Amino acid sequence: QVQLVESGGGLVQAGGSLRLSCAASGRTFSSYAMGWFRQAPGKEREFVATISWSGGSTYYANSVKGRFTISRDNAKNTVYLQMNSLKPEDTAIYYCAATLSTIVLLTPVDANYWGQGTQVTVSS
Repeated sequence: QVQLVESGGGLVQAGGSLRLSCAASGRTFSSYAMGWFRQAPGKEREFVATISWSGGSTYYANSVKGRFTISRDNAKNTVYLQMNSLKPEDTAIYYCAATLSTIVLLTPVDANYWGQGTQVTVSS
């Protein structure tokens, strides 16, 4: 069992930055591929970024590539999402997820565990 708790969301102006954190419980965190997803009002949950258990592989949605960076610290059981050059269209609830089912976590259906989400609002 893994519990995930996100933090770091908030209100920021366009062009600004935020860093999201996702703290995981359990001693097997380093075995999980981790991912960030987001869901805007009236839209489906969508993939943002993912990182393999070792941190050696990362993938990003085209919409955030070059602006967002995913990283992890297995010693701290934490995964991060650094978000730069934020745009109003980045406004959403951001969710952290974990999986043992795949090497990276690209789709919501592959997630074994979810956090409760953190709100990110980007004003224009």
